[in-house]
Amino acid sequence: MMDEWNDSLTGDYLWSNVNFGEAVTEVMTPLTWSVIQFTLDDWIFLPGMPTFGVIAGRPYLNISIFMTLFKGMGRSQQDLLDYMESTLYLRLPDEVKIPIIPISPGALIHSFGLSGRIRWQQRWGIQHLGAYIATSETWFEHIRQAIQSQTNPVELNRLWHAHMKRHIKNGRWSVLGSATYSADYTLKLRRQLEALVGPQDANLLIANLSQEDAILESLGPIVGITKLAQGEISREEYLAAYGHRGPDEFELARPRPAEDPTWLDQQLQNFARTPVDVAGMITRQKQAYQEAWGRLQARDPRAARRFEPRIVESAHRACLRELARSAYVRDRWAIRLFALRAGEITGLGDQVFFLRLEELLSLLNGEQAVVANIPERVDAYQQYKALPAPPAVIRGMFDAVAWANDPNRASDIYLAQQGTGTSPVANQICGSPGSAGVVEGLVRVIERPEYGGQLQPGEILVASQTDIAWTMLFPRAAAVITDIGAPLSHAAIVARELGIPAVVGCGNATTRLRTGDRVRVDGGRGVVEILER
Repeated sequence: MMDEWNDSLTGDYLWSNVNFGEAVTEVMTPLTWSVIQFTLDDWIFLPGMPTFGVIAGRPYLNISIFMTLFKGMGRSQQDLLDYMESTLYLRLPDEVKIPIIPISPGALIHSFGLSGRIRWQQRWGIQHLGAYIATSETWFEHIRQAIQSQTNPVELNRLWHAHMKRHIKNGRWSVLGSATYSADYTLKLRRQLEALVGPQDANLLIANLSQEDAILESLGPIVGITKLAQGEISREEYLAAYGHRGPDEFELARPRPAEDPTWLDQQLQNFARTPVDVAGMITRQKQAYQEAWGRLQARDPRAARRFEPRIVESAHRACLRELARSAYVRDRWAIRLFALRAGEITGLGDQVFFLRLEELLSLLNGEQAVVANIPERVDAYQQYKALPAPPAVIRGMFDAVAWANDPNRASDIYLAQQGTGTSPVANQICGSPGSAGVVEGLVRVIERPEYGGQLQPGEILVASQTDIAWTMLFPRAAAVITDIGAPLSHAAIVARELGIPAVVGCGNATTRLRTGDRVRVDGGRGVVEILER
C-alpha cells in the first residue's frame, strides 16, 4: 500500500502539491483520493499520462507534463513559471531544472489537441458558471434528502449514476474554468499595474473585492459570525450559508461544521473572547484602495481610465471564482453524505472511506470482496499521518519514511540527486508579495485552525497554508506568513481585503520560525526578516 501511494517512483518528474495544498491539507483517505481521480480523469494533457499523482498520501501536480508541452512550443522554463504563477505557488531556484518527458512528435501533436479540448471544456464551464452557482444549494438539499431516504444499496448506487455523477463532473469544469478565468486576467493586470505604480499600490488596486451588497465568499464565515453574535441573523441562517465551509473541505472523512453541534458555539465563544471589527477593517482597506486609485489618477489620468474597467472586471472574476469554489465544496459534502449512507446501509460504517469510489459502488451492488484491503489501507494511512508534511516541490524518487528520518531533511524543495532543498539566507525568509504593508511583531506558529485560540491579538500568524477555516483568525493577526501561497491564494486574498500584510509561498517558514520569534514582515516585497529569537 505504501508504494501504491507514491507516484514519484514512476519516473524523474518535478512534482508540486502547492496548487492542491490549500484544498487538501492532510493525508487523504483512499475514497478522497479516488474521487479526485474521478473528477479529473479526463484532465489529461499528455496521452496516457495522469496530470497529477499521489506522494505520501497527498496529491501532487506533475509539472514535467507542462514543461514538456512548453518545450514542444519552443518556450523556456521561465515562460512556464510565469504562466503557472497562480498554480505553482512557489519560486524555483535557478538551479532546479524541470525534467522533460520524452514523447514522439505524434504524441506531442495529440497533446496540443488535448490541451485545446480542455480549454474548450473550461470555457463551457464558465458559460454555465452562473447557473451552477445559482442552483448549487437547491441541488444539494435535494440530493441530501434523496440520499437519506435510500434503504436499498442497489438503489443508492443508481442514485449516484442517475443524479450525482454528471452534476459533479460538470461542476468541476465550472470550478477549473473560473479559476483560470480569474487568475490569468488578474495576474496580467497586476504585472501591468506594478510597472506603472509599483508593487504596493498594484497590490491595493487588485483588492477591494467585497462590495456593498456582497461580501467576498472567503470573508463570509467571519462576517457571518459577527452578524450572528449581534443578533442580525439566526443560527439556522448562518449554517445554511457557511456550514459547509471549514477545515479539510476536500477530505470526505472529515465532518463539516454543520455536522458538529458544538462547532458554532465554539466560534461564538472565540469571537466573544477576542472580538474584532471586521467591518472596520474592510472599510479601512477600501479607503486605502481609494487613496491608491487617487494616486494613479494623479499620476496618469489616461492610464487610470484604461485600467478602471479592468480593475472592476478583475474583482468580478475573483468573486465568481470564490462562489464556484463554495458551490463545489457543497458537491463534495454531498459525496461524503453518500458515503456515510453507504456505510450505514452496508454495515461498514466509517470504513467506507478506505474504499476507492469504484469499490464503494461495487459494494453497493453486493461485491463484498472489495473490503479485504481495508485493514492494510488503514495501517498505511496511519503511517502517513504520523509523518511530517513532505516538501511542496519534489523531483525524482522520494521515500517519505527515509526523508522523515533524516535530521537534515529539506522542507521546501526535495531533489532526489541532492536530497536537500534551497540554502536559506541568514535571518531572512523570502516568499511572494501577498498583501502590502510592513509590520513588526511576535510569531505564533499554528499547525491547524483548531488551535487558533493560541493566536493572541497583534501576533503574526505563521502557517503552512490557509484555507477558509483560517479566516476566523485573520482579523486578530498583525500579519500572515505561509509556506504555500501566491498572490491569488486564500491567504493573500483575505489579507488584502482586511489590510493585513502577508508574505506567502515561503516554502519553509514553519520550520525556520518558532513561536515567540520577533520578525519584520514586508508584504510588498515578499520578505520576512528575523529580528530576535
